[in-house]
Amino acid sequence: METSEYLEQLLLRYEETYDIYKPYYIDGKEYPAYGYFTSDIREQNPEKNGKLWASAGYEHILFLTADKITQEHVNEALTVISDYMEPRLVRKDGRIPDRKHLYSFLTVILLSQYPPDKNAIKAVKRYSFEKDYHFKLRGFCTGQLVLASMEDQKIVCSHSAEKKRSFLQKIFEGKNAVQS
Repeated sequence: METSEYLEQLLLRYEETYDIYKPYYIDGKEYPAYGYFTSDIREQNPEKNGKLWASAGYEHILFLTADKITQEHVNEALTVISDYMEPRLVRKDGRIPDRKHLYSFLTVILLSQYPPDKNAIKAVKRYSFEKDYHFKLRGFCTGQLVLASMEDQKIVCSHSAEKKRSFLQKIFEGKNAVQS
């Protein structure tokens, strides 16, 4: 499976619930796609027909493709999460997120045509990014890295992204089922 084909299949699945932008630019650099999802949670008091509280959860996903993912690509993903996604997308360049912010998941999915180098795999597995805002009163933010290799059909995830593994693996399985 080619990287572009995998990305298209992945975006088709994400488009069901995410707003997808193709291409997406960060500080002049072009990325193949970016998606975000917002979940609004509201609790109301039925007796008084008034709102007791409201909160929102956010998920941001950036896609990065290369023939072979290297340590430099992983470093780029780490920088994008810490220097762009967290301050601009979560805090909106403020000191803390807005008052209804509950959580934000910031994910970079690295797609490699050929098996990535060993240092890149180690870096993805070891990656951890957690940030609390006002002792979690303004929520929290979690960074996630996923690396998918087309040639050997392997997926490597950071600990916080493990829940995404089966979703991403199904794209490989779906392609194999069509070829059989």
